Parts: sequence; structure tokens; C-alpha cells
Amino acid sequence: MELLNDAEFWVSIAFLILIALVYKPIKRSLAAGLDGRAAKIKSELDEARRLREEAQALLAEYQSKQRAALADAEKIVRHAGDEAERNRLQAQADLAASLKRREQQAVDRIAQAEAKALDEVRALAVEIAVGATRALLKSNLDATRASALVDQAIAELPQRLH
Repeated sequence: MELLNDAEFWVSIAFLILIALVYKPIKRSLAAGLDGRAAKIKSELDEARRLREEAQALLAEYQSKQRAALADAEKIVRHAGDEAERNRLQAQADLAASLKRREQQAVDRIAQAEAKALDEVRALAVEIAVGATRALLKSNLDATRASALVDQAIAELPQRLH
């Protein structure tokens, strides 16, 4: 019974009672704090997971857009190459046609020049023949015979005009 009179014994008992009384509220407070912290961490993890999924969806969307843009760029490049080839072929055809036209124009000019030269030669030959005939007639024709030929030509003139 000495134990009941001992002050240390009663301090120990009071301490145990205090711990028993304080244990439940502290336990609840610690549990609530830990539960709140766990809920906050879970919320942050859920938010991070949601953001990751959104980022993956955006990445997939942009990769799809990039593939589409590359396909469009390849199509445009192919179309430009085809168009350039068509333009090159058209330019070759136009050049060939232009050269053919110029060649034909040159041939036509040459033909005209030949015809003009031939006409000039004929006109010169006629002039020479007329001059020679005139000289022959002057030397071989007397005045009476010349006047008879002129009268005959005048008489034939109305018949030749109609």
C-alpha cells in the first residue's frame, strides 16, 4: 500500500490518464491531417493523370496533323513537278512551232525574192529585146514602110481593144 502513498505512482497514473484522454483527439487530428494530405496527393495525382492524358491526346492530334501536312506538302511538290514538266513540254512545243513558222516565213521571203529577181530579169530582158528591136527597126526600116506599119497598127487597134 505504500504504492498508493507514493507520489510518483500518482504522477504516472495521471500521466497515463492524460495520455488516454489526449490520445483519441490527437489520433483523430493526425488521422484527419494525414487523410487530408492523402486526399490532396490523390487529387494532385488524378489531375496529373488527366493532364498527361490530355497531353497525349494533343500529341496524337498534332502528330496526325503533321502527317497530314507532310502528305499535303508532298502532294503540292508532286503537283508542282508535274506542272513544271507540262510547262517545259508546252514551251518546247511552242518553240518548235515558232521555229517552224519562222522557217516558213524565211522560205516565203526567199520565194518572193526569187520571184522578184525573176521579174526584174524578165523586165530587163524585155527592155533589152525592145531596145534591140528598136535599133533593128531603125536601121532596117525606111520611112514609108514605117508609116505603113503605124497605119496598119492604128487600124487594128479597135479590134484588139475589144
